[in-house]
Amino acid sequence: MGRLDGKVAVVTGAASGMGQATAELFAREGAIVAVTDLVEGDGTAVAEGIRVAGGRAGFWRMDVSDEADVSRVIEAVGAEHGKLDVLVNCAGLIGVDKPTHEVSEQDWDAIFAVDVKGVFFATKHAVPWMIRNGGGSIVNFSSIYGLIGNDEFTPYHVAKGAVTMQTRQDAASYGRHNIRVNAVNPSTVLTPLVRGVAENYEGGLPAYERMMTSNQSLRRLGRPDDVAYAVLYLASDESSWVTGVNLPVDGGYTAR
Repeated sequence: MGRLDGKVAVVTGAASGMGQATAELFAREGAIVAVTDLVEGDGTAVAEGIRVAGGRAGFWRMDVSDEADVSRVIEAVGAEHGKLDVLVNCAGLIGVDKPTHEVSEQDWDAIFAVDVKGVFFATKHAVPWMIRNGGGSIVNFSSIYGLIGNDEFTPYHVAKGAVTMQTRQDAASYGRHNIRVNAVNPSTVLTPLVRGVAENYEGGLPAYERMMTSNQSLRRLGRPDDVAYAVLYLASDESSWVTGVNLPVDGGYTAR
């Protein structure tokens, strides 16, 4: 018996990285998964891979920065399956590495359109389905930099701070409907994007890993499945008394 048997889940940003790992894990645990992303080829391949492995999944192209598009997809998924139990807001951008006084309005808006408004739009349109269900679970992807600051990627870190606060606000608002809202806050995870950066770093991946984990208690980079298993717990009924939590999945980075 799977930990998500019978549940219908929408995962945004599921064509690669942590979103893909989450979608695949959910399917292995019995969920019906709506794989959503802007990258149609990769998203279709993820959904097909899930089906080949014996799971249930379909792909929907969705732009999380476009409310009409988000509404269309969530309504279609809900109508096809008669309900929506889980929403995972994983889609996001990193954007420019600039301090506040160098950031343009265009830079700022590009990040907030996806990383903040994407969470807002998907939550807004998923919640009515969950109210009709009598409950549900929303899991947002924030970051350790939604909890602490540093001197890099200012727009991204501020956006993740907004996701951290929206997690708490929505948990407070929707608990009366038995809708739980939590977030995972990863540190550096070895996604395809990060692997590409690491391979171009002087000394390659081993040197990059030593540098990036020097402030962590566990001296290795995260793997997508490390985060996906935390999302699985928060999505499942095992966490039925957990809401409003921003969970660092960070190798002990924020413990030091």
